[in-house]
Amino acid sequence: MNLIDRNESIITGGANLEPLHVIPKVPVFFGCVDHPQADDLYVDMRWMICPDSGVIQLDKLIPPEVLYQEQHMDGTGPTWAAYCDTFSDFLVNRIGTKVIEIGGGAGKLAEAVVAKRKDCRWTIVEANPLHPGGNRIEVNKQYFDNRFTCLETPDTVDFSQVLEHAYDPGEFLKTIFRILPGGGKLCFGYPDLKHWLERKFTNAINFEHSMLLTDYFVDYLLAREGFEIHEKTAYDNHHFFYSCVKARVPAVLPRIVNHYDEYKRIYCDYRSYYESLVQDLNQRVKDFAGPVFVFGAHIFAQALFQFGLDEARVEGLLDNSRLKQGRRLYGSRLRVFSPETIRGLNDVAVILKVGLHRDGILDQLKSINPNVVVFE
Repeated sequence: MNLIDRNESIITGGANLEPLHVIPKVPVFFGCVDHPQADDLYVDMRWMICPDSGVIQLDKLIPPEVLYQEQHMDGTGPTWAAYCDTFSDFLVNRIGTKVIEIGGGAGKLAEAVVAKRKDCRWTIVEANPLHPGGNRIEVNKQYFDNRFTCLETPDTVDFSQVLEHAYDPGEFLKTIFRILPGGGKLCFGYPDLKHWLERKFTNAINFEHSMLLTDYFVDYLLAREGFEIHEKTAYDNHHFFYSCVKARVPAVLPRIVNHYDEYKRIYCDYRSYYESLVQDLNQRVKDFAGPVFVFGAHIFAQALFQFGLDEARVEGLLDNSRLKQGRRLYGSRLRVFSPETIRGLNDVAVILKVGLHRDGILDQLKSINPNVVVFE
């Protein structure tokens, strides 16, 4: 496997990146698989920081065909359902009638918007689609990159949870600019990554989210690549909804404020938190008599193991996604079970570090088994 070098700052273009932290032997895929563990691949996760802007980014990237070898997100759970419903409401009055959605996955956003906008024709551009197409929704199975072309010019491009996955976000926005007409619309949902990292969410930055591209830098890149922000709305303290247009005149670029000290402190606090947490978890797991599960067959579990959680003492993984149940989490020996597995057990514990999903999953676990012990 040939890694992709990224030796320049995604914001300034400078090559003076400063080493920040290396996490050795990290699995290159966040999903679940059926092949033997011996076939899994691992790469050191090498975090750098730009001293002139503060942006944090990886300098070695996984080839997309390896990192996204199959779909591992199906939008399961109440948190994603509420997000999709709210974002679809945001889009309804801000999009045109010919929409391209980048990275549509299971098509839940497409279905929600098309149901509310009867005049809308929607095309999902997705390398690993779960939606079959139909009901005014077309599926274009491919990666969206700078080679992308479309047969019909869209009046709107939208996406959700995608820009943070782009290896070169500036190039990503350039491509959108190219395919849109003057005055064309760009609408998207974006995670508040600074807030996520401050709250110690392990899905904030990783091989898929290969940079701490906070909304501050997103605003700058939009202006740099020719988009005017018409609306930027905070959603539930953890996402932003953007409505932009392709500008007809060049924007005046704002001056970049250097966030080096702030972002380096946030990352170092995150690292120290997990190094301490896994020591505590390992002791609690060792002292617990019954089986222990980890919730989240995804980066939530993988990150804990990378920071030192003793996998040998874990019985298995719990996850609501049917894409994952009965399979093995890549990079581990562990199988994935339905949360119903803990029903009726008198002595069972679950490690729960699942970011935004914590409250909903905690309620679910307690409803299945009021006696479950939760380690956080």
